[in-house]
Amino acid sequence: MTNPCILFVDDEEHLRIASQQALDLAGYDVKCFAAAKEVADFVSRNFYGVVVTDIRMPELDGMALMQNLLEIDPELPVVLITGHGDVQLAVEAMRAGAYDFIEKPFAPVHLAKVVGRALEKRQMTLEIRKLRSAVGGHDKLESRLMGRAPVMVEIRRQIRAAAQTQADVLIIGDTGTGKEVAARALHAISERRDQPFVAINCGALPAQLIESELFGHEAGAFPGAIRARYGKFEHAKRGTVFLDEVESMPIELQVKLLRAVQEKMITRLGSNEQIELDVRFIASSKSDLEQLAQKGGFRQDLLYRLNVVTLRMPAIEERKEDIPRLFIHLVNEAAARYRRDPLDVHPATLARLTNKSWPGNVRELRNAADRYVLGLDNFEAVNGDPREQILAEQVGEFERNIIAAELTANGGSLKKTYQSLGLSRKSLYDKMQKYGLSRENFGADSEETHD
Repeated sequence: MTNPCILFVDDEEHLRIASQQALDLAGYDVKCFAAAKEVADFVSRNFYGVVVTDIRMPELDGMALMQNLLEIDPELPVVLITGHGDVQLAVEAMRAGAYDFIEKPFAPVHLAKVVGRALEKRQMTLEIRKLRSAVGGHDKLESRLMGRAPVMVEIRRQIRAAAQTQADVLIIGDTGTGKEVAARALHAISERRDQPFVAINCGALPAQLIESELFGHEAGAFPGAIRARYGKFEHAKRGTVFLDEVESMPIELQVKLLRAVQEKMITRLGSNEQIELDVRFIASSKSDLEQLAQKGGFRQDLLYRLNVVTLRMPAIEERKEDIPRLFIHLVNEAAARYRRDPLDVHPATLARLTNKSWPGNVRELRNAADRYVLGLDNFEAVNGDPREQILAEQVGEFERNIIAAELTANGGSLKKTYQSLGLSRKSLYDKMQKYGLSRENFGADSEETHD
């Protein structure tokens, strides 16, 4: 990134000279202007710098200049210089998009500090744009499968490698880990990207219609078949067929599916004519298909055809470091979907979410983000600093576990427990009451009344 530049605008020459000297001493490159009309020529969305402008100037004033600049880039930091009577106007300008304002007379050090903070913001804005541009590159894979955890980096590498082949793929993973997202991402970066992606939930198709839905039928093939109909496999011509929950497919239909996958040929119901298929099959399962095959619940030969390439989607427990970034992304998505203003998420809230268990994986985290945006669950502590609340909860949980362990080891004996823990009798009683612990739950002798 090039060196930052400060564009300083003021019609008073002595203020321009003094401010340029102050900013020069602070190590910044400065361009000074006596009028606002020329400034916009130096600004673009990639401009790495800050604009500092007086409000009261002839012809084009600072407020109008700011509006012109924010039309070029709404995230450009614009700092306003105000006279005493313009403070209220400057406050209103900040609501309209100004970064900050400085009231005359100002110390050179104060000017340099405000500019420094504004430059930090600008640098971050440009870096985020650069990252987004990289994410949204030729395959846009990271925008679909977010995460910097090693397991996510590896799964993206595997998807990129598989996308360069025509091999059929099996994606396994727990509920909510993003198996369909991975399948769509693989299709989107493959040579078939411009052709159909046909998703089939094998567990949701009616048993009596599943064969017709997949393979199609001829007119008169069964009662009610008035006209011929393409099946979903034919609809995916030259594209990708995604078989979700493939383990749910009836065992008797797996034979026909095997032929379709292996030979890329199908026969419609009521017909003897073979139809060639130019499709790629991607199947997904939340079950261990090898174990299922050993028990006779899934055909081994079909498994071996589907798992030419196997991708395993990691549970969120394996990528906890991704939770904060992923939650913020999901909150932003939810805010846009519900037409709400963007929300900031407190770091303590992100820490709380990271420590939480997510058995539903990303799907559950997405639901939590929706509730957060709708105000149904803010994950914050009711009182006090959330960070202190999180620490207090962790300490409390640790203390409760220690007391429970000692009570268990001592058969519920309070005397042995408070002696071993170095507590007074009253302190132990108070803590047991606080944590909802009862001696009877730890094997206490009913005759032990004076313990």
